[in-house]
Amino acid sequence: MARSTHTVTNQPPPLVGHDVFGTDRALVEAVGRHLGPDLLDESLEELSALGRTSGSAQVQEWGVLANEHPPRLRTHDRYGNRVDEVEFHPSWHRLLGKGVSAGLTSAWSRPGGHVRRAAAFLVWTQVEAGNGCPLSMTHAAVPALRTDPALAAEWEPRLTSTVYDRDLRPARLKAGALFGMGMTEKQGGSDVRANTTAARPLAEAGTYGLTGHKWFCSAPMSDGFLVLAQAPEGLTCFLVPRVLDDGSRNTFLIQRLKDKLGNRSNASAEVEFDGTWARRVGEEGRGVRSIIDMVAATRLDCVLGSAGLMRQAVAQAVHHCSYREAFGGRLADKPLMRNVLADLALESEAATALALRLAAAYDDGGEQERAFLRLAVPAAKYWVTKRCAPLAVEAAECLGGNGYVEDSGLPRLVRESPLNSVWEGAGNVQALDVLRALRREPQALNAYLHEVGRARGADHRLDAAIKGLLTELADLDGIEARARRLVERLALVLQGSLLVRFAPPAVADAFCAARLGGDGGAAFGTLPHTLDLASIVERARPVA
Repeated sequence: MARSTHTVTNQPPPLVGHDVFGTDRALVEAVGRHLGPDLLDESLEELSALGRTSGSAQVQEWGVLANEHPPRLRTHDRYGNRVDEVEFHPSWHRLLGKGVSAGLTSAWSRPGGHVRRAAAFLVWTQVEAGNGCPLSMTHAAVPALRTDPALAAEWEPRLTSTVYDRDLRPARLKAGALFGMGMTEKQGGSDVRANTTAARPLAEAGTYGLTGHKWFCSAPMSDGFLVLAQAPEGLTCFLVPRVLDDGSRNTFLIQRLKDKLGNRSNASAEVEFDGTWARRVGEEGRGVRSIIDMVAATRLDCVLGSAGLMRQAVAQAVHHCSYREAFGGRLADKPLMRNVLADLALESEAATALALRLAAAYDDGGEQERAFLRLAVPAAKYWVTKRCAPLAVEAAECLGGNGYVEDSGLPRLVRESPLNSVWEGAGNVQALDVLRALRREPQALNAYLHEVGRARGADHRLDAAIKGLLTELADLDGIEARARRLVERLALVLQGSLLVRFAPPAVADAFCAARLGGDGGAAFGTLPHTLDLASIVERARPVA
């Protein structure tokens, strides 16, 4: 009788059936410090429920299926009528429905809403990042619509609803609605003031006909869109409904869906407007001002999305190495692998702490916190999103050849990892935005320095980094050419100050040594060997 050669050994069990939120110690602690006791128990309960959902085998399978069956564009029906519809796999709708019901579009309408939503967004991103786009756009549309009280009264209850209604019909007939946006054009990119889409006033006050092309339109299956176009008085923000009140389809011609590196489950489109009906949002010529709060909200979601991807990559790497054996012992116990895992865990925890701190500033809403966000959001968006890609690649390497195989899930994280650095303004755009804040809004720098100053005296390396940062800021000659260096330091000092104040001593010590004190290399896994790396890795384990 032939012996079986297909005995599988030395493989970790699947990372399923666990609480994605509850096993993330850094995230649980961040929620605890930013929510008051009156909200904490309820919030922890709802987040753990979402964490268990996210960690279930069924929901993780939805994420796989949504990527294996990406959206398809159907421009015409069988009779030749133009319909411009995007068809999704049922798993996409299940994921999006869960995200809406979990409150990922309702932060603006409940106490502590931004911290609660931020934690939930970070957790839900780990299942499948693609459905985060319409959730983010819908959430971020609320402050833009509030520039017009009448529009906000009409649309905000739909956008903050926990009901997912996928049907294309008049929004007035729906219990919940989703928003997309179309800002960029092929000739302008991030320079939205170069947009050429034209807005012609119609007879009814506040209504226009739009004609033009949008190179990137996010979530084209949505109920409404915020777009920029040139009105008689200049660049203006508009609301474009997908379906008009009489039930007819607005002129919204989807030319093609983008074939993207990652984010495969989500549809991004090129669209044409040809006399498309729209309502003005805010004043003519004040389009950038109308969307500025929306842009900040989506940038924070880029930080949250990257923090979620980083956490999932670290969780997979630590989980694998905690079970995999090589050279006579567990990989996680080998000094060199432990160094790599600890370094990855540091990056993930620093991203989480920073992202939740920004969300808490939104909940506070005070003048000081608004000034802090003006500088901290673009700095965080620049740095955290840039760290995501190298971390995902290194985490995949921890799995060896297994990490290069689709079944592991790591290739999907690697493909997704550069996205948030590109969306909502790439690195140079964020760096220039920080420079604008430094030049025009001195209160923003004061608020930032007040925040990092809370940790002064707790770690000599942090103190030295703050001093060095002040020296950099004192010399503004040629600052644009070194803006990336400056923004990187702003983000690192802010992360260091948060970890020194709130993280376990082993985490804070390692971060300050490697990121602020210069005692670390350019690659992950180059932490000083004298640090308590074992406790950092243990803290990052997704299951006991």
